Amino acid sequence: MKYALVTFLPGVPPGGVCAGIDWADSGHAVCVVDLGGRVRDRFTVAHDRAGIAALIARLRENRAAEVAIERGDGVLVDALLAAGLTVVVIGSRQVRNLRSRYGSSGAKDDRFDAFVLADTLRTDRARLRPLVPDTAATLALRAAVRARKDLVTHRVAACNQLRAHLQVAFPGAVGLFHVLDSRLSLEFLAAFGSCRAAAGLDEQAITAWLAGVPRRGRTAPPAVLAARLAAAPPGCGDDAAQAAVTAQLAGAVAGLAARIKALEEHIAAQLAAHPDAHVFTSLPRAGTVRAARLLAETGDCRARYPDPWSLAGIAGIAPVTRRSGSYLSHHFRWNVNRHLRDAICDFAGDSRHASPWAAAIYTAARDRGKDHPHAVRITARAWIYVIWRCWQDHTPYDPAKHTALQAILTRQDTTQHNTASKP
Repeated sequence: MKYALVTFLPGVPPGGVCAGIDWADSGHAVCVVDLGGRVRDRFTVAHDRAGIAALIARLRENRAAEVAIERGDGVLVDALLAAGLTVVVIGSRQVRNLRSRYGSSGAKDDRFDAFVLADTLRTDRARLRPLVPDTAATLALRAAVRARKDLVTHRVAACNQLRAHLQVAFPGAVGLFHVLDSRLSLEFLAAFGSCRAAAGLDEQAITAWLAGVPRRGRTAPPAVLAARLAAAPPGCGDDAAQAAVTAQLAGAVAGLAARIKALEEHIAAQLAAHPDAHVFTSLPRAGTVRAARLLAETGDCRARYPDPWSLAGIAGIAPVTRRSGSYLSHHFRWNVNRHLRDAICDFAGDSRHASPWAAAIYTAARDRGKDHPHAVRITARAWIYVIWRCWQDHTPYDPAKHTALQAILTRQDTTQHNTASKP
């Protein structure tokens, strides 16, 4: 199997110096070291337009062409890349462990961390990789899908707040429809926001109201809805005051739902225009939003993940192995891209309903005593090899070429044939 080429740092840094930046919200500590590890320059700049410009100018004065920093995104990183500097990301957990090289006290200081970053860039060049940014289309898609996820989190919180309120003020509305934050449920609360407003609803009245709600989807028969309202306990508190609160909370949920829908339409348009869309939309039950999340979090820089194991590691679906003598253990991986892990596990968990191969892997993991999240991660790790191969080759997923899937389908066909042929 051929893997993608990786962009390596040169053996000797251009200009003979390395720089490190300890990033912060208000200002940045910078350190420049020469090839002998001696500090050539050390300064601090503010996190504003003038400060970033001064930082880049001073790096050029010191002939620094490579910069180590703890994060790979943000205004500062964009400015460094735009200035033609090579950016190397060394994570904060790595920096925390690297401090022990220079002392055992465990003290934390921004100026010292800048030196640790610069000196690590000088000494560990063989294992460090320069940051290769994704294209503008991928960055825009990533911002959109992460914003949607945040809005969904807000909607869930607002819906929980609405449910808690209704359990006191209007208990009959809580379990009336299948989902409390559905459009039908929110329209019902807008029309009948209190126990008094819904007191006269019988089967005929509910039937007449449902007839005026277009595209309401599946719901229980009017007789069942009327029975649920009649069986619910009465609400507490002043009816008018509680109805006012219900209207505001339901309006907040409805507003978030509308914004999520609008953002999903924007995501669909972005995904359709992306050159890698066909790779991720071809996956079973990927849909639009799920495919967009997979694409955005994986990115489009093939050199970032030269093999499937590197992608599995950063996605957090491969365990950390600890081995010493005869001791061997596997542990959950914490230092990962959590957005990518959430995207691949969300896809893998649902893919088992459409792919017999994924279902077999998940079921086998459960049979070995793994809980649901662990079994999903095992399924995701199996999918990573398939996704990585399709992603590297720019080709969509083809079930007919998936050897493991075809073997399972063949066994299932054989079993069904043998069962049908028995007298």
